[in-house]
Amino acid sequence: MRIQQHRRYLMCRPEHFTVSYRINPWMEPTRPTDTDRALSQWQALYDTYLDLGHEVELIDPVQGLPDMVYTANGGFIVDGRALGVKFRVDERRGEEQPFMDWFDAHGFEVVRPDAVQEGEGDFLLVGDTILGGSGFRSSTESHREIGEVFERDVVTLTLVDPRFYHLDTAIAVLDPVEGPGGVERANIAYLPSAFDAASRRVLEERYPDAVLVSDDDGAVFGLNAASDGLNVFHSPRATGFAAQLRERGYNAVAVDLSELLLGGGGIKCCTLELRGRA
Repeated sequence: MRIQQHRRYLMCRPEHFTVSYRINPWMEPTRPTDTDRALSQWQALYDTYLDLGHEVELIDPVQGLPDMVYTANGGFIVDGRALGVKFRVDERRGEEQPFMDWFDAHGFEVVRPDAVQEGEGDFLLVGDTILGGSGFRSSTESHREIGEVFERDVVTLTLVDPRFYHLDTAIAVLDPVEGPGGVERANIAYLPSAFDAASRRVLEERYPDAVLVSDDDGAVFGLNAASDGLNVFHSPRATGFAAQLRERGYNAVAVDLSELLLGGGGIKCCTLELRGRA
């Protein structure tokens, strides 16, 4: 039985969304973007979370920082402690301090990072374990640092396809499911072709019941999804993934963020989970 768990998220309205530079293969500055459409699609995701009983906090957008809408890249939070980020690309460095200031103002214990990493874009909490992405944006040194900050095991996974430059574009955390005595099990969905052979072996061993997603569904950012343990919020174009979710007993909730995909982000990119410190 799938159990819906309460979530608290941080989001940012895409009031300044545009694509004026290219820092990932999805971005094409010569292609026009529609800020009003991006706002409308983002609002639908925001409303969906609220309609299902989740809490959503908002950080103010900053003029000149169009990628602030992708709040998952703003930090990593567990048990009221927030590790800030240190972006690899200069275009996003201006986002670092606004996110840390927001965490501090809302009662989180803020830790300023030393190593280059991009928050929940490359770090995903699965049960008690942190999966860490490397290969494009976050350094392997950051995996040691995050393990020390949160006193948890970190499993390093290497991404090899530049289209899937963050871990949250190639893995979706579907569980844990909480039961008596805490977490009973944890599971994920992932895109095998996004990882090197060693990482695939690790995933196969740790998550034998994982949902293996097709290249077609991965290519439409199907795995850039959020889950509350029952409802999985995903791209409507990932039809095969939706069918797989329903077969496993999840409620597949399609939300179209196609305009924001022009910047290389989807549902999970726009959703940073706030764990602890209400």
